[in-house]
Amino acid sequence: MARTKEFDPDAALRRALDLFWERGYEGTSLADLVERTGVARASLYATFGGKHELYVKALDLYYRSRPPIVDELSRPGPVLPALRALVQRYATESSGESLMGCMVVNAAVEMAGHDATAARLVEASWTELETALASGLVRARAQGEISPDRDPRALARFLLVLFQGMRVLGRAPGGEARLRDAADQAMALLA
Repeated sequence: MARTKEFDPDAALRRALDLFWERGYEGTSLADLVERTGVARASLYATFGGKHELYVKALDLYYRSRPPIVDELSRPGPVLPALRALVQRYATESSGESLMGCMVVNAAVEMAGHDATAARLVEASWTELETALASGLVRARAQGEISPDRDPRALARFLLVLFQGMRVLGRAPGGEARLRDAADQAMALLA
């Protein structure tokens, strides 16, 4: 007869996510995970697999729980105000993240170069964001908000790089002025 779980796997995964987000993959030991989640090592293995599998599940949870930018950019009406608000939000959030940054960006920096699973999740996240931005920009061009000669895909890639760069610079002390200036320049490009 199978034993009943004596812990909430969703709550344990959320606590593991917070720990990986705070310390990164390499900076988190299995003992740290046991302590933070309150779940015995054997139960963690039985429920999630090893440390790597738990990390991947935590990264996937983070990716799936982000606010849907697609919704923001697909609302009826002008697109540029929503894009400008998004630029401002990234600048503000990036400078106020207690130096933890975005877990997807953290995974890209720490893991994606040598971990195919983490790289796929990072790529999925960035592709989703780029596609949402490009769709919004196609609509903006069709509505006459941006010049017909502007390339929505290229602009979307620019914004993707800007946003992820903001997440990296926001982790360092004193980056607020850089983020503000970058946001201002992006807004000027979207005018």
